[in-house]
Amino acid sequence: MMVGRNNGQGRLIVVSNRVALPDQTATGGLASAMRAALQERGGLWFGWSGKMARQTGDDVHRLTDGPVQYTTIDLSRSDHDDFYDGFANRTLWPLLHFRPDLVDYDRKHLAGYLRVNNLFAEQLMSLIHPSDLVWVNDYHLIPLAAMLRERGVRNRIGFFLHTPLPPASLLIALPRHMELLETLASYDLVGLHTARDRRALEEYFLHEVGATMRRDGRIRTPEGRSFRAEAFPIGIDTPEVVASASHANEHKEIHDLKQSLEGRALIIGVDRLDYSKGLPERFQAYARLLERSPQLHRKVSFLQIAPPSRGGVPEYRQIRRDLERMAGHINGMYAAPDWVPIRYVNNSFPHSLLSGYYRSARVGLVTPLRDGMNLVAKEYVASQDPDDPGVLVLSRFAGAAQELAGALLVNPADTEEVAEALGVALEMPLHERRRRWRQMMDVLEKQDVTAWRNAFLRRLAS
Repeated sequence: MMVGRNNGQGRLIVVSNRVALPDQTATGGLASAMRAALQERGGLWFGWSGKMARQTGDDVHRLTDGPVQYTTIDLSRSDHDDFYDGFANRTLWPLLHFRPDLVDYDRKHLAGYLRVNNLFAEQLMSLIHPSDLVWVNDYHLIPLAAMLRERGVRNRIGFFLHTPLPPASLLIALPRHMELLETLASYDLVGLHTARDRRALEEYFLHEVGATMRRDGRIRTPEGRSFRAEAFPIGIDTPEVVASASHANEHKEIHDLKQSLEGRALIIGVDRLDYSKGLPERFQAYARLLERSPQLHRKVSFLQIAPPSRGGVPEYRQIRRDLERMAGHINGMYAAPDWVPIRYVNNSFPHSLLSGYYRSARVGLVTPLRDGMNLVAKEYVASQDPDDPGVLVLSRFAGAAQELAGALLVNPADTEEVAEALGVALEMPLHERRRRWRQMMDVLEKQDVTAWRNAFLRRLAS
């Protein structure tokens, strides 16, 4: 089915591992940004359906919503296990998050990863019009542009990496790294979250691939392919988060949370259950706070929301067991009949409730060991009451630390430093909290998710 074009422009083709269908309302800011871009230009969103089939690509699902067409394919169980659970999440994810010790490399998984990318390219061939812009997202689909080029696609193709990018000295730990990473040169534009990530990519191409930097900033490979790498720090839908948080008290769940606190200060953490998020170190830092500050007993509670993910990966099952044990130990040591120091919750919640939880918290504790950006940090800030804002304690290894100078920046591996920062945050006077919050909100209002995707698409099209 043909999809209409906007003012003579080509359409936008968004490609990602998963597709946010229009009937899925509980999606985040990234999905909303992609959907808005597609609605403006007309276009197509392509990816995996989330469903299994006997053979990958046997069933193609199409759904049209105004000027946007959603096209998804099913994966076979073996393709899913090799491509997604295998190479994407047991090899690339730990490598990109600076954990080579957790990299589980298997040639069978790499073969599945390349096979699924090839199947994506084959399906996309018949969907792309000559003037379309193609925007490929994330580490699942690194070689996709090269496979499209092999099939004769000459469209402008951009890629955005939503994870950190480690330096070349770590990237070369990946077996056959050149075979995979050199394919990034097939894109016209590679977007990353921070200047540090951009420098890592440039270093890899200059020192491992033998590329050169042109005067216009392009990277030119020995084979003559040129592409541009630039930093585009992703934002949030700031007005939407502000509006949602300002109406948070309308939810019974928010009222119940406040009543249960009985006037205690709340520290909140919200993270997907993942070893990159630094959750064991965070629990240790909170325990250290209670140990060194007995005057805070019964006056503070820590709520950690950590929905489980990737249950098929052994490391994820292990971290869940570790956190359950640690939470029980902390509560066993410090709890009183009328006070539970730590509330550890494995459920997920809609953004409308999360913004209310953030607004209720005196401290937002966001301490990943490594993170491409971390939008929770930005959502916490945007959710605050301007008259009485909370304090953000933020890992200096999150991409957001490059923008949110009003946060208390910490090394998440230093539990003493994090405990000290929590104590400072809990005691910070109102005028200082307002000053720091305003400084960060100025950034969030200017560099929201709409500005991010517009900047990327303008650069890709230029």
